[in-house]
Amino acid sequence: MIIDENLLLENGAVYEDYPAKEIIYEMGSIPHYYFQIVKGTVELNNYHEDGKEFTFNILSEGQSFGESLLFGNKNYPTNAIAKTNCRILKLSKANFLSMLSANTELMFKIFRYLSDRLFYKYIMLFNNSSIDSASKIRSLMNYYKESSLKHSPYSYQVPFTRQQIANLTGLRVETVIRTIKKMADEDLLKLEGRHILY
Repeated sequence: MIIDENLLLENGAVYEDYPAKEIIYEMGSIPHYYFQIVKGTVELNNYHEDGKEFTFNILSEGQSFGESLLFGNKNYPTNAIAKTNCRILKLSKANFLSMLSANTELMFKIFRYLSDRLFYKYIMLFNNSSIDSASKIRSLMNYYKESSLKHSPYSYQVPFTRQQIANLTGLRVETVIRTIKKMADEDLLKLEGRHILY
């Protein structure tokens, strides 16, 4: 957990349940809340004019989202969608900022979390500009594997479908399928049924 649940509740947070596929917030809406996932998976995405989905991030239990926008005056640049049934703690912007100003240690914890998220965005932005599909996929897997603290070969089970990998890297799903098969042939990863071990 980024912020202890009890601390959030003490500061006025409430639990909200979202069924799979429900919109938590839409691109262009005004940020009013800090969101922290108690259970489930949330996807941050938006769509190109041709309707093609681009996924910015897929977040799970213990992670937060939308918090960086509470420090400024910009509207959401993405949608937040419950990918599975979710339980989320919501804390109003005013209470969130008040809680941080009263707790310097917590404020620095949030800043470290935001720094990690910026690092991910820089890495993905750079690698998504590459024309090599294997580099894009490897970069995505490296980031998530490092975050999981599983470092030995094939110890990390990639939690994404081929379609989600395509959405996160800007590749076509067919390209992802072909590239992952080639990476398995080169012993860069292992395939066990539909599971990818990296």
